[in-house]
Amino acid sequence: MIEAVGLTKVYGAKRAVDNLSFQVRPGAVTGFLGPNGSGKSTTMRMILGLDTPTAGRVTIGGCPFRELPNAPRQVGALLDAKAVHGGRSARQHLLCLAQLSGIPQRRVDEVLGVVGLQDVARRRSKGFSLGMGQRLGIAGALLGDPQVLLFDEPVNGLDPEGIHWIRNLMRKLASEGRTVFVSSHLMSEMALTADHLIVIGQGRLLADMSVKDFIAYNSAGFARVRTPDQQQGEKLAGRLAEIGGQVHLEQDGALRVTGVDLPRISNLAHELDVRLYELSPHQASLEEAYMRMTQMVVDYRSTDDPRAGLQQPVAGPAGGYPPGAPHPGQFPGHVPGQVPGQPPVPAQPYAGQVFAPPPGQPVPAAQGYPGTPPAAPPAMPPAAPPAAPGVPPAALTLSKNESES
Repeated sequence: MIEAVGLTKVYGAKRAVDNLSFQVRPGAVTGFLGPNGSGKSTTMRMILGLDTPTAGRVTIGGCPFRELPNAPRQVGALLDAKAVHGGRSARQHLLCLAQLSGIPQRRVDEVLGVVGLQDVARRRSKGFSLGMGQRLGIAGALLGDPQVLLFDEPVNGLDPEGIHWIRNLMRKLASEGRTVFVSSHLMSEMALTADHLIVIGQGRLLADMSVKDFIAYNSAGFARVRTPDQQQGEKLAGRLAEIGGQVHLEQDGALRVTGVDLPRISNLAHELDVRLYELSPHQASLEEAYMRMTQMVVDYRSTDDPRAGLQQPVAGPAGGYPPGAPHPGQFPGHVPGQVPGQPPVPAQPYAGQVFAPPPGQPVPAAQGYPGTPPAAPPAMPPAAPPAAPGVPPAALTLSKNESES
């Protein structure tokens, strides 16, 4: 079990972690969530003894990490998948870690098979993709068969098959009674993987509860109601509002009802003789609940790009803006190809386009307007006489010039 009590870390004027206390229990996957800069990586580094707390303490199995006998056999961690010598092969990297911890060589081949790198075990790691590097880092964490595992963004760079694999692996490890502590920004993946959540913001604890309780506490469920027509919908909405329900009309015409449970909505519809086409419960996702809780503790907020929309999109054959239609970035009276503040550029015809001449002006014949005769084709130079058999054209031309001279 991992236990933090009053954990604090200060870097100059920055308080990265502020009086943080929590427990990570065995037998469950515990998700560690928080915005960028909230102190998640700093907390994990203090758990592993890489950073010294300014105040408080954190222990693993009742002891600080630095006091654990043969710590790699008890704790496995993936904090940075790139912390590998690029000139070493995957097998050499793991073999070095195994020899430092007294782990038998056969375990190296076992974990290479677990993470799916057995076919590239002798390739240098500098040629690995991001996903392959993540797999190698996970292999290093599993090398000592530890009871406590920490993963910082373990799905970073993995393909869908790899994400599915690491999800099942973490749940399997937790089912064996191990302590699994996972930091991630992928809310959809945490909803499928984690059993418990620890959420921090600006270094302080925001939530320590199960995934189900976190969603229920930080979001409001609602009922979606659909009636055959607007008149019956308004009739039901008025009655729901009378008994304290909150009704909002959605874009597709359905009613979003909060504050009234589904059985009561059904009974009211029956009393009012309102037919229901849909009556379904809806619960917010983990992402929605997380965004609602952390919206006030986000350190880095994006702003609108002031140059957004200045570049005009180019309409292609498969779609785009129709000719002459206004679009973002186009000012009133804009002519394509005209630079603001410069004289207008005269329009030029292109193949297949018919232009009407200005009123009172003759139609130039060269432009090919309807009703005008086509321009005479330009004169072509006379064709050269055919070359004699076996004599190249260049030789024939040279002989003609010499004869004229």
